[in-house]
Amino acid sequence: MAEAADFQGTSASPARRLLRRAGAMIAGAPLLACLLQLPAAPSALASGQESVRAASGSRTVAVSLDSLSPSAPSDGDTLTVTGTVTNNGKQAVTDAHVGLRVGQELDTRSAIDSVAQRTEYEPGTDGSEIGGQYIQKFTQLPPGVAEHFSISVPVDKLHLGANGVYEFSVSLSGQTSAQPWDQVLGIQHTFLPWQPDDAGTKTKTTYLWPLVSTVHMTAETGPGEQQTPVFLNDDLAKDIAPGGRLEQMLSLGKDLDVTWVIDPDLLASVDAMTRNYGIRTAGGTSVAGTHQAVAKQWLAELQQAVLGKEVVALPFADPDLASLAHNGTGVTGSLSQLKDATDVAASTVETVLHVKPSTDFAWPVDGAIDPSIVKVATSAGADKIIARSDSLQETSGLNYTPSAAHPIGGGTTAVVADARLSTVFQGDMTQAGTTTLAVQRFLAQSLELDGQTGKQRSIVVAPQRMPTASQAQAMAQALTVLQQSTWSQSQSLAAAAKATPDPAADTRVPPASDYPSSLRRQELSRPAFDAIAGTQNKVDNFQVILTFKSRVVTPFGRAMNREMSTSWRGRADEAESFRDGVEAYLDDLSQQVKLIDKSETKLSGRSATIPVTVQNNLVQGVDHLVLRLTSTNPTRLKIGNRAFAEQSVAVPGGHSQTVKFTTSANANGPVTVVAQLYTQDGQKYGAPVTFDVKVTEVTAAVMLVIGGGVLLLVLAGFRMYTQRKRAAAREEGEAAQEAHDDLDEGGATRENTENGEPENPAEPTDRLNKESGARPRADDPEQPSDPTPDTAAENADPSGTGEKVDR
Repeated sequence: MAEAADFQGTSASPARRLLRRAGAMIAGAPLLACLLQLPAAPSALASGQESVRAASGSRTVAVSLDSLSPSAPSDGDTLTVTGTVTNNGKQAVTDAHVGLRVGQELDTRSAIDSVAQRTEYEPGTDGSEIGGQYIQKFTQLPPGVAEHFSISVPVDKLHLGANGVYEFSVSLSGQTSAQPWDQVLGIQHTFLPWQPDDAGTKTKTTYLWPLVSTVHMTAETGPGEQQTPVFLNDDLAKDIAPGGRLEQMLSLGKDLDVTWVIDPDLLASVDAMTRNYGIRTAGGTSVAGTHQAVAKQWLAELQQAVLGKEVVALPFADPDLASLAHNGTGVTGSLSQLKDATDVAASTVETVLHVKPSTDFAWPVDGAIDPSIVKVATSAGADKIIARSDSLQETSGLNYTPSAAHPIGGGTTAVVADARLSTVFQGDMTQAGTTTLAVQRFLAQSLELDGQTGKQRSIVVAPQRMPTASQAQAMAQALTVLQQSTWSQSQSLAAAAKATPDPAADTRVPPASDYPSSLRRQELSRPAFDAIAGTQNKVDNFQVILTFKSRVVTPFGRAMNREMSTSWRGRADEAESFRDGVEAYLDDLSQQVKLIDKSETKLSGRSATIPVTVQNNLVQGVDHLVLRLTSTNPTRLKIGNRAFAEQSVAVPGGHSQTVKFTTSANANGPVTVVAQLYTQDGQKYGAPVTFDVKVTEVTAAVMLVIGGGVLLLVLAGFRMYTQRKRAAAREEGEAAQEAHDDLDEGGATRENTENGEPENPAEPTDRLNKESGARPRADDPEQPSDPTPDTAAENADPSGTGEKVDR
């Protein structure tokens, strides 16, 4: 909220105006007396020359104010100021000293802004040196040399007047060879809040303490039942490790009275790190993460820090409401993504932190709003929007900053954070000097705001979403002083939103034309939301075939929430790379369920079956799939009785299933056949497999030839059978004759033996054979004297399995 006095040049509060007028009259009396003394004119001219001399080199030496303690002094305190002075000139500074100056009391918030921007010395405005023993001298300050200083002074020596904010400066005075007179060569302006006693009315101050980070987790998970998450890099481990940004936010915030504003995605990511997790490498693979102990420690400390404290949960992954409002509402499903992110926020925080958060607050980037942003924010259920006073500005002429709550219609409340207090720590806080100036400016603005009116008001401070470690330290330093101050008291965000609105405060939501162009240039583009919608469509088609849908729907749902994250602002290339990675991984998963390629198939006959194999390389099973086999030439080849046939398919995880289709051929020739998987709602799934079927039909003439051949084989077999039967009969007759002859020869042999003749019945026969040239017949029985065959015996084993007969 901005007071009208700051933006439209109106005066300070009435009480302070009376004090200023009285002081001006008292201070002006001596000046009037001097003007009446004409002889004093030369002295006045000399004084004017001294003023020019004093201001001429006030940027030659850089003055850094490293510490000012206490930041908000009280009666009896001793103020200690430390810092460094550095000669940036080309000449040495001699007879130099550092002094302290108390300037005028500042009566408006815009006056504080003006002093903070000044770098020159202004005689009269910046006050005179306290002098005396409260200086530090340097004999010489050579060029480029920095010297440290430390000055302590009792607060009562500062001669502070009424309660309020005073300009306070540290200056270095000295001489150079080119300008050999005493002059101010460097000065640093800051502020001294002075409220030694409790203020009559204390401001109720709400400070948001954001735990928000960039996107760290991918959609990818490791193989197996555990679904090990994979991170983009190891940056989150560095942030939550001791000294890291998020570790500092936690360790500093747990000792402060703040409202924790948390992105559930951060909690989910750190929680995933407490178990096995992977880190993606440059080559696309992943290695095991090793920071489980750090993650467990950080979560345990956070669980303790938020006990009894107010916790506000942003939608999961902190979606960019302004980008969605300006570029995403025309894309189907974009608002559903926001609703999903909101719905999962509370359960994530409760699961990890064991506290119930508020989910009815929306926080657009930098608190900048317009009607479309309000509409989108409330579409997901939020009825309170954290805006900022440089967006929803006061135009009603108020001379004070009103309370944060602004009803903007439709049951929605804009909780307007104070822009000055919210942005004071956005600069580089790595140097002690910048931190000290920011802390003093924050305290000065807070005290000035409290003194604007006697009405008690509720003020909200919403700093940047992701403060650096040094910014967090500066914020904590200022907030520690504020919460111990005499003019402020802490309040929850919910209480600030419910506080009675100021009836004179402006409630008009600024038009879209007032939205800052610098913020609009950083938004996610329309093509980005188109890409997110395309990924969602692929997830929808994929999940219908899965038996355990949550293993895919949940990680990809959260990944698409991350694709809409506010953290992608100003990082368009990284955002696109993340979206591409999510889609590529989804494509890879869906392609694990596929048809196996087939080569050319030959069909012999009028009918046959064609096998098609479906492979599932996923861990889980798939079903609700339909496999369709289509003939591109049903006149020649039909699948079943039509041009195509379909069969339902269900395949367990890690298995394949072969589906057989009956075909009928009507003519010879090649036919192209297409196999395609479909979901049960008729959507194509995966790539088709196309192969050729070569049909060879068997004709009647061929059948006659084959029949004749078979008949000849039968006849030949019958002839062989009769020949063998005749041969067998002849052999039996000869055997009988030989037996009869043996009997006759037996008697003759005995007779011959008795007559003294040798017994050799075979001799006449052998001799007869040799003489007649007769040879044994092939069908003669084998004789013991026959020679052994010189060829191996015939193999009676069955034929090898290398041969295959198509039927």
